[in-house]
Amino acid sequence: MKPGLHLRINQQLALTPQLQQAIRLLQLSSIELEMELREALETNPLLELSELNGAANESAEASDSESPAEAAASSTEAETPNREELDYAEPMDFGLERSDYSAGPAYDDGEGFESQDQEPEDLRDHLLWQLNLTPLSARDRAIGVTIIEAIDDDGYLHESNEILQQNLATLYHVEIDEIEAVRHCIQRFDPLGVASRSLSECLCVQLDAFDPTVPGLATARALASEHLEELARNDRARLCRQLHTEPDDLDAAISLIRSLDPKPGAAVSPGNAEFVSPDAYAFKHNGRWVVSLSPNCQPKLAINQQYASLIARARRDDASYLRGQLQEARWLIKSLETRADTLLKVANAIVRAQSGFLDYGAEAMRPLVLRDIAEEIGMHESTVSRVTTRKYLHTPRGTFEFKYFFSSGVSTIDGGAASATAIQAMIKKLIGDEKAARPMSDQALAVELNRRGIEVARRTVAKYREALHIPSSNERSRLG
Repeated sequence: MKPGLHLRINQQLALTPQLQQAIRLLQLSSIELEMELREALETNPLLELSELNGAANESAEASDSESPAEAAASSTEAETPNREELDYAEPMDFGLERSDYSAGPAYDDGEGFESQDQEPEDLRDHLLWQLNLTPLSARDRAIGVTIIEAIDDDGYLHESNEILQQNLATLYHVEIDEIEAVRHCIQRFDPLGVASRSLSECLCVQLDAFDPTVPGLATARALASEHLEELARNDRARLCRQLHTEPDDLDAAISLIRSLDPKPGAAVSPGNAEFVSPDAYAFKHNGRWVVSLSPNCQPKLAINQQYASLIARARRDDASYLRGQLQEARWLIKSLETRADTLLKVANAIVRAQSGFLDYGAEAMRPLVLRDIAEEIGMHESTVSRVTTRKYLHTPRGTFEFKYFFSSGVSTIDGGAASATAIQAMIKKLIGDEKAARPMSDQALAVELNRRGIEVARRTVAKYREALHIPSSNERSRLG
């Protein structure tokens, strides 16, 4: 092949460092953004917090009576003088209380505060505390610790005695009977029934704590120990025959069973509470919904003029370093402005699209996809996806992730569409209003929704019901 030179024209998208930074900042949550900016302030001498931001922080610290919503409104008003001016003579209805916010410390009548960083007590700690208060030998205490370490979050012990015996082999050679004796002791700890190996055993332990004179107790013990499967099928006639009891006694026994806790450890094993700080607020003013960004989404950075003035008279290497840091500082400030502007555009578009939800609740949620918002604000779907991830909007109905407001649609008889969220809300309301003795089946729910103009199949109703963690009609009949 003869060598030669050829010209070729093509288009190629190049991600500049500035664009890469803007994209990365866009997808950060408010907490991650704060950490990013803190690191930037520590590493770049050309960056500093602006005086306006510092004054706002001092004002916030000096005024404990100002709510987070009011702070957001005043901050947005001060920082966006060119936007449409609102008449603030009338108080704005943010629908917020101090208790709605959990990002800061929980104050106790001004006499101090409880740190939110305090580690919550889990089931293991709760049981070990009781074990240490129980008079036991060192041998039995070691057995107890081994058992407690093997209990799951629901309070059940799935490890066999042989496995527990092997785990204790490095300390003591113990017999199976010793393990069982300590396990029975732990089963009487709070909550009752922990360390049980089955649901039947767990319920029986809890029933043992009742006064022997409680009506239906003997029948309840028989149900818990031998007839849980029949009880699950709600076959009352068969249960009466098998237990040789009257319907009234059976009803009393079933009421006792329902009062028990099938997962005793779950109440003592709460997950770590997750605290979110809203990125934007939606509130009604003069009859229309208005969106305000949180001050945390608009951190004010500025160029340190003292260091910037050194560039002209610095040595070549130092001047080159300072110019590089100056360029990075400018890029970061510009990226933050772009992030705040994009976030506000998306939040406004969401609020406009879902004003029905804000006014009337989940049943008025309309179908909405990323493409709808992207087309309205003139941006790409991927940009909208980044903005809606781990960003939260506070409304009078609660704080929701932006993605909550997006859902697919189901056709209606009149040619419109209903969102999946609205249909789920309708199903939840229908089930909440049903008669306990005659719960609605999935087919009955589908028929009722069709009657209301929503074309939905039974299997779709079942899918939405399961997503709401609502049992089937048979299970609701048993539980009711």
